Amino acid sequence: MTDTTLSQPKASLGVGSIVGDSFSILFGKFLQVVMIAFVPTLIGYLISGLLNGFGVAIGLEQPQFATPGGGIAFVLSFIVNMAVYSITTALLVQLAYDAKLGRPIQIGRYFGPALSTILPLTILSVVAAILYSIGFVLFVVPGLWIIAVLSVMAPAVVIERAGFGGLGRSAALTKGYRWPIVGALLLGLICVIIINVVTGFLIGIVVAIGGTVLGLVLFAALGAIGAGLLSILVALIYARLREIKEGVSVDQIASVFD
Repeated sequence: MTDTTLSQPKASLGVGSIVGDSFSILFGKFLQVVMIAFVPTLIGYLISGLLNGFGVAIGLEQPQFATPGGGIAFVLSFIVNMAVYSITTALLVQLAYDAKLGRPIQIGRYFGPALSTILPLTILSVVAAILYSIGFVLFVVPGLWIIAVLSVMAPAVVIERAGFGGLGRSAALTKGYRWPIVGALLLGLICVIIINVVTGFLIGIVVAIGGTVLGLVLFAALGAIGAGLLSILVALIYARLREIKEGVSVDQIASVFD
């Protein structure tokens, strides 16, 4: 007897739908997204500014590695930024599912699950960032592939409490869909790059008029938009992969926070 499952085509990831829904959520819940992402992002930049100088924090100056202190400050700043990324992503993942389901946005309810996963999420984010860097040093294509492999690590840790197994869980979920994921992430990254170009132009003007600290605030505010878009995009990619591979719906995913 022929196994009919072998003749069934693989379900599509639905890149266009995921990207469209991500923008819909971003603009539909714009103030809430920016509020969630802005505060930790600003705190991260302030700490980086104190460690490395505010010009370095907003990209107007290059970090100094001439002394051991400069290298240590840079590493500490990197870890702080990974922690900020982790808490921001953990918060926005929950917002994305509530918005997708048309449920009320309850920012206060998101902090408990987010804070409970911050340690493994921060450590895994550092590991992932190092792997991304190695991939891009080798060539761009391996770097993009590694990003796709590890792309849903954050939702896996936050939603499933995968802990330090988050990287392996992401690798398993993304298997068979990595190049479509690259396509979705590239579309999101193009938008973030556009935001960063605009940010760089505005920062120079603001710093000249209002000083570095005001430039830092603007830098964090605009950076929050890009962080929000990418976090929502990753959350929806994760949800679609769970739906395709395990038959789990978005409302079932979101129910873990109830």
